[in-house]
Amino acid sequence: MYKENDFSRLELRLGACRDNYRYFRSLIEPSTKLLVLVKANAYGHGAVEFAAMMQKEGADYLAVAYPVEGIELRKSGISLPILVLTAGTDYFNEMIDYRLEPGIPNLHALKAFCEVLDNRGITGYPVHIKLDTGMHRLGFMTDELQALTDFLRQCRSVKVKSLYSHLAAAEDPDSDDFTLGQIRMFEENASRIIGEIGYKPMLHILNSAGIERFPQYQHDMVRLGIGIYGISALPGVKLSPVASLKCKILQIKHLRPEDGTIGYGRHGMISPEGTTIATIPVGYADGIDRHLGCGRASFSLNGHRVPTIGNICMDMCMLDITGVDAKVGDTVTVFGEDPTASELAGILGTIPYEIMTSIPRRIDREIIR
Repeated sequence: MYKENDFSRLELRLGACRDNYRYFRSLIEPSTKLLVLVKANAYGHGAVEFAAMMQKEGADYLAVAYPVEGIELRKSGISLPILVLTAGTDYFNEMIDYRLEPGIPNLHALKAFCEVLDNRGITGYPVHIKLDTGMHRLGFMTDELQALTDFLRQCRSVKVKSLYSHLAAAEDPDSDDFTLGQIRMFEENASRIIGEIGYKPMLHILNSAGIERFPQYQHDMVRLGIGIYGISALPGVKLSPVASLKCKILQIKHLRPEDGTIGYGRHGMISPEGTTIATIPVGYADGIDRHLGCGRASFSLNGHRVPTIGNICMDMCMLDITGVDAKVGDTVTVFGEDPTASELAGILGTIPYEIMTSIPRRIDREIIR
């Protein structure tokens, strides 16, 4: 069956995913629950495909950013509990219909959700209360806790499933004092809430870097994000990249100096001895940042690294394959094990998250078992 781009694919290696999952699971107690983040299309890997792998592997929870992401998973048959980190206030009815559990960052959102539940005659619906311990993005501040607990004590429509917060710099040893301060504040504020409401929800604050560097604070659950996709916060720990972006050569040209230049803006220069180029079907609309053009990055072809040449186009880019034995249809690896997403991120002065989440849905996801 024809796909939008039959020439390119994002391979998801189930074995690598399993290896990474088991590494992080080995760092926590058997009783500690493990939540896997599949927001932003599972960090570009394909939310439905990746969530299905995590459900099969034994994850306890999934988390998405927005209700629409959770609804997509439910429609695709995912049955795990799903935490919606940015629930907003506009889609509460839909969240209830699809059994999604909202993250609640402020009293306004909590009251709005309780009103919807009351109108539907629902009691004890699970919610997750977010506490701001220093990230200063979303969550209840310490001076807002009394109003929160006063409301929770008289509200029967919800039950707090968990209290959680987010570490701002768990990967950075220079920020360890700040991180430990966040953890202390979280524990103190969570204890205060528990004392006021009379029961103990789950507690979770550790992200991927936190699991590796501060496992002693794993509490009841940890949240595994970038780590499951193959990025470690520790030097010397080599996780397996789950995703490999691969594509097939569309055309090969042998160019002479008199043929002029290559690509938009005429920035691709032909060498005096001639240049052989291969055109591949991925461009900046496929997440290949334009700043990777003009030789700044190189991809893998038949055991060789071949640099980009000329500007990256919207749907294509060209590679200098001079001296490399190749033919139309051969596979080029844009990122995976060689080069890695981290290498491309380093060239661009960004983080691997951005490389991964930039791969659009028009690139087919293929699970390699």
